[in-house]
Amino acid sequence: MPCVLLLPPGVRAELEAQAATGYPDETCGLLLGLHNAVRCSVVAQYPAHNLNRERASDRFLLDPEDYLAAEEFAEDTGVEVVGVWHSHPDHPAQPSETDRAMAWPGWSYLILSVTAGEVVDVRSWRLAGRDFYEEEVRHG
Repeated sequence: MPCVLLLPPGVRAELEAQAATGYPDETCGLLLGLHNAVRCSVVAQYPAHNLNRERASDRFLLDPEDYLAAEEFAEDTGVEVVGVWHSHPDHPAQPSETDRAMAWPGWSYLILSVTAGEVVDVRSWRLAGRDFYEEEVRHG
């Protein structure tokens, strides 16, 4: 099923800056906006702390307090949490098995590949059953 993630240039710039600054660790946060089965329109992102300190270079654990704050912020602004973003330091912007195990159906999972502190790729995925399929990322 083809899906599109609409990502405004300003939000993308924020994500790329956070991913580059956090390198060589994984950075993470929530995507806020509106979505349906075929389109996800991001209007903002909400950064979160990565609580995984033992394997921060290749795993993330999104701080539940940050998740709750993002939910509250989204509700206050008339949108909803529509997905998760995180970086992959020195790895492709493709979901890992750990990413799949933690994913929720219907949400967008935006991954930023970072090499030597520079974002080199940005791709988005949705979970269908046990598998991810890629969403087209467009300027929103």
